[in-house]
Amino acid sequence: MQPAIQISNLKKSYHGTPVLRGVNLTVEEEQLTALIGPSGCGKSTLLRCLIGLESFDEGRIAVNGLVVERRAGRPRFDGAYHRVTHELRSVMGMVFQAFNLFPHMTVLENVARPPTIVRGVAPALSKESAVQLLEKVGLKDKIHVYPAQLSGGQQQRAAIARALALKPKVLLYDEPTSALDPELVDEVLEVMRELDAEGITQVVVTHEMRFARDVAEKIVFMSDGLVVEQGTPDRIFSEPQDLRTRQFLKRFL
Repeated sequence: MQPAIQISNLKKSYHGTPVLRGVNLTVEEEQLTALIGPSGCGKSTLLRCLIGLESFDEGRIAVNGLVVERRAGRPRFDGAYHRVTHELRSVMGMVFQAFNLFPHMTVLENVARPPTIVRGVAPALSKESAVQLLEKVGLKDKIHVYPAQLSGGQQQRAAIARALALKPKVLLYDEPTSALDPELVDEVLEVMRELDAEGITQVVVTHEMRFARDVAEKIVFMSDGLVVEQGTPDRIFSEPQDLRTRQFLKRFL
């Protein structure tokens, strides 16, 4: 079985300042991978490059058989790059920390509309699927309300349902609980646990160390734009090999 994601020597700079310095990372099928590390180390940028929301300067990304590659010095925005990154977005979904729900649409419309626009799914079928997804995330009784009428945890669960509506092969999360009150965090993490049990490949940028330790199959520690250390939760949390990993985890243990 080929990996779900293969990232090789990925580099990205902003205005001459390196953010990703040559990231190498493999994510296996049906694996929940937690990306941890200090703020500003490149975790969110890595996800945005992966799904094509940010261009990268050099390196190679392969997802579900789709490959986008850029050698140093080549034009950043050529036609091939745009074509492949569009295809990448068709096999990946992303959940943001700010929810990004459309405020003028009901919860049901937020989840049902994307498949009709992106994939041409018939509205009736898309609506039926959306109801099922909202039931999956515990929001069946909220389908006709608007995002402003939901708690933060409910909005994030709706955002997860919206991402799932496009049937992604891989689901990415950029700190999905960082905007939530502490008492609402667990309801979102529980949905992610259930998706992991179903075998959905997930990559999560998180500061929830308890969740990373208890649920992830793989922990990836990043620092200064590099993957410093990776392994099982037991090894990373019990026997971190790199000094930077030990210093970071010391604050949580």
